[in-house]
Amino acid sequence: MATLTHDRQVATARRTHAGLAFAVLAAASFGMSGALASGLLDTGWSPAALVLCRIGVGAIALAGPAVVALRGRWHLLRSNAGLLLAFGLVAVAGCQFAYFNAVERLPVAIAILVEYAAPVAVVCWLWARHGQAPTRLTMAGAAVAVAGLMLVLDVFSVGSIDGIGVLWALGGMIGCAFFFVVSAGEDNGLPPIVLAAGGLVVGSVALGLAGVVGMVDMSAGSGDAAYNGHTVPWWLAVLALGVITAAVSYVSGILASRALGARLASFVALFEVLFSVVFAWLLLGQLPSAVQLVGGVLLLGGVIVLRAGEPEWG
Repeated sequence: MATLTHDRQVATARRTHAGLAFAVLAAASFGMSGALASGLLDTGWSPAALVLCRIGVGAIALAGPAVVALRGRWHLLRSNAGLLLAFGLVAVAGCQFAYFNAVERLPVAIAILVEYAAPVAVVCWLWARHGQAPTRLTMAGAAVAVAGLMLVLDVFSVGSIDGIGVLWALGGMIGCAFFFVVSAGEDNGLPPIVLAAGGLVVGSVALGLAGVVGMVDMSAGSGDAAYNGHTVPWWLAVLALGVITAAVSYVSGILASRALGARLASFVALFEVLFSVVFAWLLLGQLPSAVQLVGGVLLLGGVIVLRAGEPEWG
């Protein structure tokens, strides 16, 4: 009996460590998207066109592996058609569409801060729906992590706030929280790569239709993208945007959510903001401030405390 208990503890520890590794990979790959997109936006690309290319290329990259992962179990797609549709519309296309509308009306730091209130929404949902009340240590870690996030984003230096923009940002927050809650579910039988591929396909179709009917601008440029004094062909930047910041990020994010649970995975995902600052420095030459560095340390400490407060992993 003691041997079985030890084996379970070892398996749980390995699953947790793997989940944390996937969560950091997802945060890093998601965090690269802003810096990569910046080089293309300067050449005439519209945000919506970049998002469509990003998730479209990601869908193409995952199509083959997803078919292999299904192993002929096409009934999984039929039985989970509603889930895949909701995931693609809310967590992929809807989340990004809402975010881009938010940044048109709000300072970017405020838009990101509101969207990254998603972990709080996840905690509230799990508490209300499943009775999973957070521990005091979890709450303390969350507070420290959010304080660090505010410093990284330097939200105290922004100006006035637009109410409509906040509503759009809240829509992005709902889409982000929806991603973690749905990704953590394993009862549907969908392999993570199939869920990611299905969501990207649905999101691509939805955003493409929005472009066709004129809801969003689909302008595209053809000039080289510049990164920190170096230029690369536009297609190479688009390829990296799709493969790294869509295909890799969505699969690793789903794997992290299934290993860690929606609550912990959503808080580790806050590192995406920190990685965004790092990649802005590496690719765009935008040096982080001392306040941002202090915020990054607080963010890391908060997530460590929060992980210690999670009873399922403690």
